[in-house]
Amino acid sequence: MNIQFNKGALELCVLALLDKTDRYGYELVQKISEQITISEGSVYPLLRRLKKEDYVTTYLQESTEGPSRKYYMLTDKGREYLRVIIPEWQIFSSGVNYLIKEGTGNE
Repeated sequence: MNIQFNKGALELCVLALLDKTDRYGYELVQKISEQITISEGSVYPLLRRLKKEDYVTTYLQESTEGPSRKYYMLTDKGREYLRVIIPEWQIFSSGVNYLIKEGTGNE
């Protein structure tokens, strides 16, 4: 898939996955990779940026399977931002789907 498509959707996917539960980085990569082809290296810079913008915060939690894991948690600011970008994404993707149907004649 076009890398620009992924970049645009990745932020929304990460924030949406963090809305209900805290997750560690590799867990986010695995969950997103089940639906979208991404590189692991694209998620961590995004997480750093989201933290810098105060959309997420982090904490360490002990793991039974090795070293402590850094968990990411959505902040109130991040949750508000998510509530804004979900409808924006829905309008955008609906418009794109409409144009694809119109242009290709596929129903």
